[in-house]
Amino acid sequence: MNIGFDISQTGSGKAGCGYFAHALIQRMLELAPEHRYSLFPSFGDFYFDALMPIGNPYPGRDVHYGPRHLTREAARVFWTGNNAEVSLGLPDIIHANNFWCPTQLTSSRLIYTFYDMGFVVDPSWTTETNRVGCFDGVFRSAIAADWVVAISEASRTHYLSVFPHFPENRIRVIYPCSRFADSSAEGRRPKALDAVSVGSYWLSVGTIEPRKNQRRLAEVYARYLALGGVPMPLVLAGGEGWLMEDFQKHLAELGIEAQVVMTGYVSDEELIWLYRNCYANLYPSLFEGFGLPVLEGMQFGAPTLTSNSTSIPEVTGNAAILLAPEDIESWAQAMLRLAMNRNERDQLGMAAQKQAALFNWKSSAAALLQLYDEALASPKRRVEA
Repeated sequence: MNIGFDISQTGSGKAGCGYFAHALIQRMLELAPEHRYSLFPSFGDFYFDALMPIGNPYPGRDVHYGPRHLTREAARVFWTGNNAEVSLGLPDIIHANNFWCPTQLTSSRLIYTFYDMGFVVDPSWTTETNRVGCFDGVFRSAIAADWVVAISEASRTHYLSVFPHFPENRIRVIYPCSRFADSSAEGRRPKALDAVSVGSYWLSVGTIEPRKNQRRLAEVYARYLALGGVPMPLVLAGGEGWLMEDFQKHLAELGIEAQVVMTGYVSDEELIWLYRNCYANLYPSLFEGFGLPVLEGMQFGAPTLTSNSTSIPEVTGNAAILLAPEDIESWAQAMLRLAMNRNERDQLGMAAQKQAALFNWKSSAAALLQLYDEALASPKRRVEA
């Protein structure tokens, strides 16, 4: 089988989508080295990383790279042209992973990874440019994709509710897993926490942006302190995202600016340390396609309080405290209870590790390879229409 696979977001600055593609191609190369792999360092005209790839991070006996484009315009011309499929050698499979979706494939089976459509639920969670670009790709997948890979049952359900014409039997759930291979790793303390004691801080991981709900989490933390909660600092680990320019002002207005530690971007080693040594991991996100910070925290034994919405209950099972993300009082009360009950906190941590162990990349890659076989054995969707 000749597998064409989009690795455009797997460069040094990769985030959730990039980690998904990165881990899947690594495991597929291990499980099925007999296939030919054509890896695309640029894919489409929505996302472009001129430095991809710097080297060859995916060694294998039959691994090849597709065209390397030096400019976004060159990538756009190639990927939107009618000759792209032929120029790529007519792969059996072309798998899109960065929201962009081709519509001109006539031979290759087009597989499309669908992450989420939070931008449809609430347009204020992102910028207009990102919202339009992402929805354009998802919309085109509903027209042109032969199969869709959804990263959770919640994402699958949402996709079919927005595009009810898409055949249900051609959308398959394949779960992401943790980026961290070694669950025993200790990590490295971030400098921002030099003055903070091990096991004595609340943690929340994620880019500071409206959908991650840190503004409301700050209000929860202020309420927790007002109710007499143990004054453990709140550590926010993540870079600054969009539409949150006044977040520091919000902390000051709540009177908690001195109790909140904002680390900015942290390395993987620092993130491991943060998960392993927090009192609990707080993740009040309003909408998730999956929720990797929840799974990764649980992997390292972080007791978890998180949202009861969208995909997150699929990740946590019964191993976390689930709360409505808008309910400030319930969150504050849950934090108070956990702060006063070390035994419950420790039991949550043990349950978290057991739950996290259920997710592994080898199983996800095997499921994807099976889907490729099914796709090749089936006619292209457009032919059926």
